[in-house]
Amino acid sequence: MARGEYSQKHFVASITLVTLLLVIWAFRKSRHGRTRLPPGPCGLPLLGYLPFLGTNLHRSFAELARVHGPIFKIWLGSKLCVVLSSPAVIKEVVREQDRTFANRDPTVAALIMSHNASDIVFAPDGSTWRMLRKVLVHEMLSNRNLDACYMFRRHEVRKIVIDVYSKVSTPIDIGQLAFLTVFNATTSMLWGGTPEGNEWSISFGAEFRAAVSAFSVLMEKPNISDFFPSLARFDIQGIEKETKKISLWVEQIFDSLLEQRMEVNAAKRMNATQKDFVQSLLELRDQQGSGSSITLKHMKSLLLDIVAAGTDTVSAMSEWVMGELMRHPKVMQKLCEELTSVVGLNDIVEEFHIPKLKYLEAVVKETQRLHPAAPFLVPRSPSQTSTVGGYTIPKGTKVLVNVWAMQRDPQIWDRPLDFQPERFLSKTEKVDYSGNNFMYLPFGSGRRICAGLPLAERMLTYVLATFLHSFEWKLPFGTELDLSDKFGLVTKKSTPLVLVPTPRFSNSELYA
Repeated sequence: MARGEYSQKHFVASITLVTLLLVIWAFRKSRHGRTRLPPGPCGLPLLGYLPFLGTNLHRSFAELARVHGPIFKIWLGSKLCVVLSSPAVIKEVVREQDRTFANRDPTVAALIMSHNASDIVFAPDGSTWRMLRKVLVHEMLSNRNLDACYMFRRHEVRKIVIDVYSKVSTPIDIGQLAFLTVFNATTSMLWGGTPEGNEWSISFGAEFRAAVSAFSVLMEKPNISDFFPSLARFDIQGIEKETKKISLWVEQIFDSLLEQRMEVNAAKRMNATQKDFVQSLLELRDQQGSGSSITLKHMKSLLLDIVAAGTDTVSAMSEWVMGELMRHPKVMQKLCEELTSVVGLNDIVEEFHIPKLKYLEAVVKETQRLHPAAPFLVPRSPSQTSTVGGYTIPKGTKVLVNVWAMQRDPQIWDRPLDFQPERFLSKTEKVDYSGNNFMYLPFGSGRRICAGLPLAERMLTYVLATFLHSFEWKLPFGTELDLSDKFGLVTKKSTPLVLVPTPRFSNSELYA
């Protein structure tokens, strides 16, 4: 074939392909042409705004909100997204139309890790989700159960203090330390700890943290399969394959744990005085006429929710709090003075001290304001076409609540970029994690508010109070503090926070 003839055929094929793509794009636009969609940035035919997205979406979308307003649309491939960033429009979604917007919009990776949305985070609104929430909130994370499991948490936190004491004056990765602390305490409550010993625990904790981090990356990595569902079966980027690999590793761990516990139960060797969460789940499943239809798949999904989401968010937030305290030594001094006053330098922190630590509570709240763990919360999707802020939101739209942008908005907060814990002490209006104040929603609001909030709140304050009361912390000599962030399913510091501990107690027995 002559080169000229080949080039002509190639040109005709290219023109035909471009024309076809433009027709598809025009058809998509015409479907929404008669509705009043929110304003938004212009994108490219078929691709939408995908080519212009940066890596830090929470910041990019905050900039777009300044141009297009507190509710705007953005096309990501064939997927219509709507981003909200003001209390008024957010309230419409999470309170006034909570039932309509109660469904999730899980990615391909999320569906794999959640056993096809069989967990509390991604399950659609319905009887299964209500059953899972009831099991988690009322059976596993009730105040009664959390109080009963305090000794599990205390034991693991004390082990970490002893470990840090053995490494005084040496640099320690705070994120890794917090993750291991929360991971050990959480797994201890779930299935009674790590009988293989502390070295195994550290190794397993590190592996699990790597798996959670990898999963977070896969969850937030732009995936062609999510933007163009018709191409999902090709798994062009290999994200589905990689997620399945991680999911299989985690599932094998949970399968082994559940099988071992069922064998113990069958032999009636379980210690009834120390009933952990796994035992509670198995007993609930075995109850006749309880109305519970919980399956082993549901159990594994719930365990993953608690271990992965709980440990990752609490450890990330611990690192942010410690980072802000390094940048604001006067706040650190005031906080240490409160700990000395409430707990004393001849005693260790117990959970009953926590309600008295009002300044610590304010420090944590201010950190949650500036650095919410989930900057978009978990995306929602309306079950039917609805109206928000006077604009049409079609059924199936991905709805993102940009709490990161809202909680830094100068029209809502006074000097929003300043770290001022006192703002939460002087507020006449109560600002807490309940989701009732729509200017402050680090854990969400409405029926899909974070179900693990009771445990997360306890663990975060207990771990931080223990770290800060037991040791003084400083940056290694010659290093500079970096508080830049890295967007993800859980937004973390761009670089690990490494600090050097020095004992605060003169009595070495408090470290034993």
